[in-house]
Amino acid sequence: MPVLHLKAKPNARANQLLVAPDGTVTIRLKAPAQDGKANACLLGYLAEVFGVAKSSLTLLSGHTAPFKKVEVAELSEEEFSQILAQFQVA
Repeated sequence: MPVLHLKAKPNARANQLLVAPDGTVTIRLKAPAQDGKANACLLGYLAEVFGVAKSSLTLLSGHTAPFKKVEVAELSEEEFSQILAQFQVA
């Protein structure tokens, strides 16, 4: 199962996933970083992006930190890479 390493930035205007040319993943989230709201928003947004159920995502680490690891079940490494490639920024 693929694991996504990312940096979360709460309090953004809109949810947005950005993949830098070096492969660094940043996700801007509308939710504030309090009471787990940003983590819930993150998992919901990633479920939407990857087209999987929210229950198939697991936050492995970074519950209270900006750098997080999220495991994505139901996807192969190839499908995972193809979806991320769509969010590549020049």
